Amino acid sequence: MRVRKPAETRKAEIIDASLRLADRLGPDRLTTEAIANAVGLTQPGVFRHFPKKQDLWEAVAARIGAMMEARWTKAQSSDGAATDRIRALIAAQLRLIQSTPAIPAILFSRELHTKNKGLRKAFFGLMTRFHRMIADLVAQACKADELRIDLDPDDTAFLIVGLVQGLAVRWSISGRNFNLIEEGSRLLDLQLSGFACAPAAAAAKRRVS
Repeated sequence: MRVRKPAETRKAEIIDASLRLADRLGPDRLTTEAIANAVGLTQPGVFRHFPKKQDLWEAVAARIGAMMEARWTKAQSSDGAATDRIRALIAAQLRLIQSTPAIPAILFSRELHTKNKGLRKAFFGLMTRFHRMIADLVAQACKADELRIDLDPDDTAFLIVGLVQGLAVRWSISGRNFNLIEEGSRLLDLQLSGFACAPAAAAAKRRVS
């Protein structure tokens, strides 16, 4: 006799299947029929847990958000230099993308950009928070003479976030034929070296202060 699983267990299975299939099929081709087949349910069974497809997408966004928040918190837990915490934050984000490749597919999907306002709002909120964390670290790095004092923290954070987004696209369309974390670390080091405070300028600032 088939054992009926708790509702929360079924919901988790449906969300997991949606993430796998969004990667394999693409978010815009993901159907409730495919999800139902993947978890051994009928389509009405899926709709019992998520009455509308929009509800399912919002649950997927919530799952991705929870994963991001957990990794961001861990990356921010050290008391090291601000630039080292920027590196840890970017590495954590790239590691999540590499382990969950549906994320870039969803970010650039028609489902996100034109069809699902709730999904778009959820991801915009996550990206705004990610940008804010990096901007705050840039401001700390400037104050500590790790980065140039003339940098605008918001603009600098946008450039760093842009590195992550562009790299995720290149990794995805290349068939994932390089290590995302290693390449991201290499490019971020180049970027941060361009933002770095010159030793002479840092020394002069310390003498003045």
